[in-house]
Amino acid sequence: MSSPSDKPPLCFLFTDYGLQGPYLGQVQSVLFRLAPRLKVINLLADAPRHNPKAAAYLLASLVAALPEDSIVFCVIDPGVGADLHKPVMLNIGRRWFVGPNNGLFDIVAARAGTIEAFEITWRPARLSNSFHGRDLYAPVCARLANNAAIPQRQFDWQAGHDWPPDLYQVIYIDHFGNCMSGIRASQLTDDTLLKIGPVRIRQAGAFAKVPRGRAFWYENSNRFIEIAVNQGSAARQLRLNISDKIGLDN
Repeated sequence: MSSPSDKPPLCFLFTDYGLQGPYLGQVQSVLFRLAPRLKVINLLADAPRHNPKAAAYLLASLVAALPEDSIVFCVIDPGVGADLHKPVMLNIGRRWFVGPNNGLFDIVAARAGTIEAFEITWRPARLSNSFHGRDLYAPVCARLANNAAIPQRQFDWQAGHDWPPDLYQVIYIDHFGNCMSGIRASQLTDDTLLKIGPVRIRQAGAFAKVPRGRAFWYENSNRFIEIAVNQGSAARQLRLNISDKIGLDN
């Protein structure tokens, strides 16, 4: 990976660490210590906890806006310390993705043209059983930013799971209670009715298009289908949680 000398390399953090606690700060401190020129941007810190499947679709909805030649630190790793999934770095769309090969990259890779996949064989002198983000993946991202050698082994990429192109489930709930799905908006028409239990939900182009308190679905800014309630919480009103299924009323 190369970066123009007058422009600092970029590293985006995509994790389920949360904003509270020491975890993001520890990762950022390692990145700053090992690659002082690296500009670190928190892309998402509250990805669905312990849920690589939901996170895989969420990650795919966000990467299109990221600059080429950026590094994406991706850690949702419920199996950390158990050696269940190999650490990898993938070159997809001229962006480096670094993290565990537990399905987190399956959707991004499936929608890509070409992929270069490498198993990370380098290990630090200190590798805890519970924080590979700090001890392994952050130093690898720093090495990428510094154009330093990273012991690795190239392999032919294959998705680890038979996940569908679109996931008809809730993959993310924001602090407003809006519920993002894993469905690309291009897969539905404006006449499609979504089905949440006994409730049928119609499309609207904007919040102001429906009365206060009414649920509707719309194409969000990442071009995914999202369910919302005007000036309310769709999660609370419709009793939705991460991984809840979304049906179509045919």
